Amino acid sequence: MRLSMEPLAVIETYYSRDSFLYKVLVEHSCRVAEKSLEIARNLTHLAIDLEFIEAAAMLHDIGIFMTRAPSIGCTGEFPYICHGYLGRQLLDDQELDPAFGLVAERHTGVGITLENIVQANLPLPKRDMVPLSLEEKIICCADKYFSKSPKNRDKIMTPQLIIEELAKINTGHAARFAEWVEELHL
Repeated sequence: MRLSMEPLAVIETYYSRDSFLYKVLVEHSCRVAEKSLEIARNLTHLAIDLEFIEAAAMLHDIGIFMTRAPSIGCTGEFPYICHGYLGRQLLDDQELDPAFGLVAERHTGVGITLENIVQANLPLPKRDMVPLSLEEKIICCADKYFSKSPKNRDKIMTPQLIIEELAKINTGHAARFAEWVEELHL
């Protein structure tokens, strides 16, 4: 198991540096990493591994190339909602600390519960995929601030806007994010 690595080297295992999707992924991941570090640095009373936060934020969306999302250049076979657990598989295959894979798997939405999966018949493994660790929550929250879509890439969300958007999808997800807003002082 590797505890340290260069995130871009891991990304380049699966993405061509000169591809549109690489640029979309890396730009988004850099923004999420920066926001994750900002959130973590405001929680000085907690022992947060900033090095892990930065690397895991860079890798959280590594599975997107395996999904169908033409607007951002994804031409894979799986529905986009699968990118989290697929990313976990990729990161586990790299023999990284399993915590990296868990961030990838659990960041989608604000986590997806087993109940969500069963009720909506989602094409996901039948297990809870909700952030548990502080680092997972931070990266998941930071991710919600930025879109990968080229038409929305300059739009920066606020916690209130994020809650409103999540409420349109699932009120439980909106409530979970609202709790994290308080917990993480967003």
